[in-house]
Amino acid sequence: MEKEILVETRPIWKKRRYQNVVLAFWAFIMVHSLRTNLSVAIVSMSEEFGWDSKLQGVVLSSFYYGYISTQLFGGWMARKIGGHILLGLGVGSTAVLTLFSPLAARSSAAAFIALRTIMGVVEGVAFPSIYEVWSKWAPPLERSRMAGTSYAGTYVGSVIALSTCGVIAEKMGWDWIFYIYGIVGIVWWILWASLVRGRPETDPWISDEEKKYILGCLRRDDVIKKASSVPWASIATSIPFYAIIISHFAENWGLYTMLTQLPTFMKQSLQFDLSESGFLSSVPYLSLGIVLFFVSYLADWVQKRGFLTTGQTRKYFNCSAFLAQVLFMMLTAYQSNTTLIIIFLTFGAAIGSFAICGYGVNHLDIAPNYASILMGISNTIGSIPGIVSPIISGIIVTDQTDSEQWKWIFIIAAIIYGTGSVTFWFMSTGEVQEWAKDKPDEESAIKNKSIDSLQTDVSTMKQLEAKEK
Repeated sequence: MEKEILVETRPIWKKRRYQNVVLAFWAFIMVHSLRTNLSVAIVSMSEEFGWDSKLQGVVLSSFYYGYISTQLFGGWMARKIGGHILLGLGVGSTAVLTLFSPLAARSSAAAFIALRTIMGVVEGVAFPSIYEVWSKWAPPLERSRMAGTSYAGTYVGSVIALSTCGVIAEKMGWDWIFYIYGIVGIVWWILWASLVRGRPETDPWISDEEKKYILGCLRRDDVIKKASSVPWASIATSIPFYAIIISHFAENWGLYTMLTQLPTFMKQSLQFDLSESGFLSSVPYLSLGIVLFFVSYLADWVQKRGFLTTGQTRKYFNCSAFLAQVLFMMLTAYQSNTTLIIIFLTFGAAIGSFAICGYGVNHLDIAPNYASILMGISNTIGSIPGIVSPIISGIIVTDQTDSEQWKWIFIIAAIIYGTGSVTFWFMSTGEVQEWAKDKPDEESAIKNKSIDSLQTDVSTMKQLEAKEK
């Protein structure tokens, strides 16, 4: 039997799923700006409080001690209460806690570290939650653009934070960095809670045409299934999932290294002032965020046109991105010209956007029904660099004006990117895994078998009647 042709005619700005994408994009602007703002603020805070480089490393990594603890919980809880609810609670609560950052910092370094850890705990549910949302809202051939656009918010958030926080700190004081971002995050939370629903069936504003289109695409690709227990053993032994985990770790190592260390590198080693170092640190992520919009559409387009399979798209996009980042990290390591350093990091980040349409979407390919769980696990391991990278940087770079010490920060990132590229090429796939396909329950199987038997009996009777006539 031929598959039903699913058609949708409404313009993109009237489609509810893309209205949700816009709010998700804003959500991840907040996710990263609420954590990245400290990378700039800490320069002024360290001068005021006398924090040395090792304590700065602990302060910068403290967020990730909490963040790493709720990834898996977030994936599991999103399936229970709905990804849209959990995402709102996670990001909104982080915004509220951000308002208390100046008070905690002036109390003591320990109090500030504790607050940052708690912020990491509540924000840790964000990424797993959005995968649960897209598992219900994203047609398979729109996964790259919907997930990719959401992801783009993380880089735009980094750009906004890195480029504005230095100016805010100089003009208004570093306290206002936390006040302004906290208020904006609370405004987002109100809008998200008011406008977003967990699935098309419960959305009061969606058109019948769009609802039919989304549900038809998901049923066709075997995505809508009866809820069942999580196949933990199969997940733990899945080779394609390990490919995602390793790539996630590699990408986050480079990302967190740049987010936490680049402003300091710009100011101390390259001798830029605070506002300049913040702006220049944001340029690579501006390029990544812009290019990602186009790359995510390209990834869906090559699949729709039949140029590449899903698996090929993920491999080519992911591995080309990582290899480019290896090249540009190594070029940066052995370069002293500040203009070339900015150019290399910018090009490396821009091409790195292809990886988001590789490993970043692959959770939804191999196990759409358990994508939030998979994201929870991979982002747990992917959060380790947020803890380890600043500490290693603090150990290696004892003299922040020494370019030779900074060189090793870029070399380490290049080695890790290279490892991620090789493993993803040989271990990844774009196919739904057998363990991710929920089996029908026994009652349904008996019912279906009875219907089949009845249809066979009716067919046999009709054939006998025809012969008698």
